[in-house]
Amino acid sequence: MAHEVGYARVSKREQNPEAQEAELRAAGCERVFVDHGESSRVSDRPQWLACLDYLRPGDTLKVRRLDRLAGSERILIETLQDLDTRQVNIVSLTEPLIDTTTPMGRALYGIVAVFAQLRVDTIRDNTQRGLAYARSRGRVGGRPSVMTPDRIATAARMREEHYSWESIGHTLGVGGSSVRRALTKPDTSATA
Repeated sequence: MAHEVGYARVSKREQNPEAQEAELRAAGCERVFVDHGESSRVSDRPQWLACLDYLRPGDTLKVRRLDRLAGSERILIETLQDLDTRQVNIVSLTEPLIDTTTPMGRALYGIVAVFAQLRVDTIRDNTQRGLAYARSRGRVGGRPSVMTPDRIATAARMREEHYSWESIGHTLGVGGSSVRRALTKPDTSATA
């Protein structure tokens, strides 16, 4: 027997998800999973993961809006593709064209998904072309490292004194992973 399951999410702990939950229950959801103050990254949302574990093929997942599923188009597309693979229907309460329980809704969803994927692919292609052009001009993309030569020298001295990556980072005002990367990067200056 197919179930109607709801998912609600608020981005900040002080926000109240009760309105979303009430709308989902009024729309026939037997069970509603709610993440409070969780990020839009899928791996950081315990109730979303529990919801995915609960859903079975043929079930319908209802959300107030699709943005409750993800904080970016890329994550949303991946999430919708995952739900499609799991044979889970999707219904948005406020976006009437998103209702894969009907033939028209499935067709429109397919069109929307194609255009969303096209936009992501176009952005990726434009980014790659821009980086290739910059490299052809001798410019390497990316933001500059926070680890200046002075910080690297200080970090190396602190590391020799057995300070942890995190304590060095805290002292220098950078992340511990930045310190680790800078100190474990192969030295290319000796070969130049």
